[in-house]
Formats: sequence, C-alpha cells, structure tokens
Amino acid sequence: MFELIGIPPQVLLGQLLLGLINGAFYAMLSLGLAVIFGMLNVINFAHGAQYMMGAFGAFLLLKYAGVPYWGALIIVPLVVGALGIVIERLLLSRLYHLDHLYGLLLTFGLAIIFEGLARYMFGASGVSYENPIPGGINLGFMFLPYYRAWVIVFSLVVCLAVWFIIEKTKLGSYLRAAVERPDLVQAMGINVPLMVSLTYGFGVALAALAGVLAAPIYSVTPKIGSEIIIAVFAVVVIGGMGSILGSIVTGFGLGLIEGLTKVFYPQASSIVIFVIMAIVLIARPAGLFGTQK
Repeated sequence: MFELIGIPPQVLLGQLLLGLINGAFYAMLSLGLAVIFGMLNVINFAHGAQYMMGAFGAFLLLKYAGVPYWGALIIVPLVVGALGIVIERLLLSRLYHLDHLYGLLLTFGLAIIFEGLARYMFGASGVSYENPIPGGINLGFMFLPYYRAWVIVFSLVVCLAVWFIIEKTKLGSYLRAAVERPDLVQAMGINVPLMVSLTYGFGVALAALAGVLAAPIYSVTPKIGSEIIIAVFAVVVIGGMGSILGSIVTGFGLGLIEGLTKVFYPQASSIVIFVIMAIVLIARPAGLFGTQK
C-alpha cells in the first residue's frame, strides 16, 4: 500500500518512530506545564531551561560522580525539582496576586540566566552522553533501537501515572479543589502553600526527567530547551491550558503528525504544529480538551 503512494514502508515507519519519540518529549514537557499552570496559574517559561538542566545534570553525575544513567533518572529530577521549590518559594510566590505577565517575565528571565550559565560552563556546542541501552532489534521493515523504544514506553507510563494520580486519587482531588477554592482546602487543615510549592517542584521534576531521557538521543547543548519549548507551548494550547489528558494525547498525537508531515511534505514539518494551533484556536479557543470559562 505504501509503495502505491511512492513511500517505502521503511521511510514511513521510521518517521513514525521519530514522531513517537518527539511526541514522548512533547507529552512529558507539556504535562509538566499543565500541572504548573493548572495549580499555580503560572506560565512557566523556564520549563525548557529546566529540561536542559536535567540533561546536563545526567552528564555531570556521570562524569564527576560516576553515577550511571539509571541513577540519574532518580537523582536529577529530585535535585532540579528541589531547585524549583526554592524558586517558587523565593520568587514566584510573591507574584500570585499580580497579572500573569509578571510570572511569565520572571520565568523567561530565569530561562535566559540558566541557558547563559550552561553556555558559560559547557560551551555552545555542548556535550555528548553515551547510550545506556545500546543495540536494537530488526523488525524486518526497520531497525528499532532499544533505547528509543524504552523512551516511548517509559514516558507513556509516566504520563499515565501522573494522569491517574491527579484525576483518580484523593491527593489529586485535593489539588483540584485547591485550584478552585484554596480557602476551603486551607480550612480543612491542608497546607495549601506547601501543596503549591510541591506541585511546582513536581512539574519541574517532570521537565528534568524528560531531559535525562533526551540526553542519550540528542546532543546536550544549552539550546536544547529553547529549541523545543515553543513547540511544547503550542501543544499545551492545542490540548487545553491545564488539561492533563489533553497534554498527553496532544503531545503524542502531534509528534506523529509531525513525523507524517516529514514524509509527505517535509517543508511544512517545522510549522505544522503551529498551523494546527491556529486552527484549534479559531475553532475552539479553550483547546481540544479544555473547558470554556
């Protein structure tokens, strides 16, 4: 069937695989943004820089402490997430009563600072990180690297676990209630400011986790975050600001669409996400999974 339209199956399936990998990172990063926006009402423009910090954190642990990839998957998100909690307590918490623009400007400034520090420490060309799962399997129509398969499966499991916790557990119900009526939740004896800080730290930790996953695939450079964050914001807008399920479905779906576009019309692959965003905003301004207010 593929040959009838002039596309070898190896090319089509290979691009779908690349689309799934990109979609995995879109989903995890947009999920972190959705969690932060849904709870704090803050547009975290530093998210791409925190993703970059996760990738460089894995490299530093391996080079200077001998901690392998599997240890970095645990340590790096915890460390970067803790840094996020500090940022929320010292800086973001002072802006909640102000317009959203102030939080956007603050996080944008932090992104520039973090990226500048990375460029100063590692140079513009960045560093490389070895593949923790070398080899792959020949499926007949294509060669599937083990590590890329691991990234797709692991990111999907993480995304579904976060969705389940927020939508189906008592902790998630407290989080959702704190968004709507923080005064009532506080009256129930729950420390809402602490919950807000931990939520921001958790969203940042998701970005750092995605950075660790990305380190063996992409070149770890100071620009790795800024190169993807605009597309991730588009994913969040398409899925619906603050929508957990929307971030997951839209992230993987747009990754696949981007991969298919590279096969049939490569010139449009870099803008297809933004074209879809424009169409969605015209037809449904709240996003595909968002709710009108």
